[in-house]
Amino acid sequence: MFTGLVSDVGEVVFVEERGALRRMRIACSYPAPSIAMGASIACAGVCLTAVGMGVAGNKTWFDVDVGAETLSLTTLAHWQAGRKINLERSLRLGDELGGHIVTGHVDGIAALISREDFDGMSKFTLKVPQKLKKFIAQKGSVALDGTSLTVNSVDDDEFSVLLIPHTLAVTSWGATQVGDKINLEVDMMARYAARLAEAK
Repeated sequence: MFTGLVSDVGEVVFVEERGALRRMRIACSYPAPSIAMGASIACAGVCLTAVGMGVAGNKTWFDVDVGAETLSLTTLAHWQAGRKINLERSLRLGDELGGHIVTGHVDGIAALISREDFDGMSKFTLKVPQKLKKFIAQKGSVALDGTSLTVNSVDDDEFSVLLIPHTLAVTSWGATQVGDKINLEVDMMARYAARLAEAK
C-alpha cells in the first residue's frame, strides 16, 4: 500500500526485452541497504517488485521485471532510458497517511490535454477512458503517476487538478507536457461504491 506522496524522482537507466517480460533498471536516491529483495516500490504509480539492487557511482539502482499485463495497462510499455519517474516506498505500519490509500494497481491511462501555468502553480486537465469517468468526482482523490491529487472540476470524461509549486518541484510533474500519457488509479472508495451501486 502507498499514500501517493512521492519520496523521490528516479530515472530509468535501461530497458531490456526478455520475450514478453521487460527488465528495467531504475536509479534513485534511496540508500541501497534500505531496498530489500522483493520490496514493493511504486514507480509512476505502478507497484513493482525489486528483483535486484546495487550502487553505481553516487546513485543507488534497483531492477524490476514488468509483465505483459502491466505493459498493456500502463505507460510502462513506452518507457526508455532517461525517463524521470515518481517513486514511493511502500507504507509501513505507523507511517503518516498524508495522501490517500493507493494500491499501485493502475486502472487506465489518462491523456494530458491542457496545462495552464500561473503564479508558480499549474492546472492540468486530463481526459480519461469512458469506462473510468464514473469514478472521478469533484473534490475526490486520484493517483496520477503515483501522485495523490484532489480533483478540482469534472466535465464528462475530462477533469482538472491543481499542483502547487512544491509538488511541481519534487515530482516529475514540472516537466509534464500536453500530450503526455499518465497512469491513473481511481480512489479505492469510489471503486467499491460504484460496485455496490451496480450490485443493487
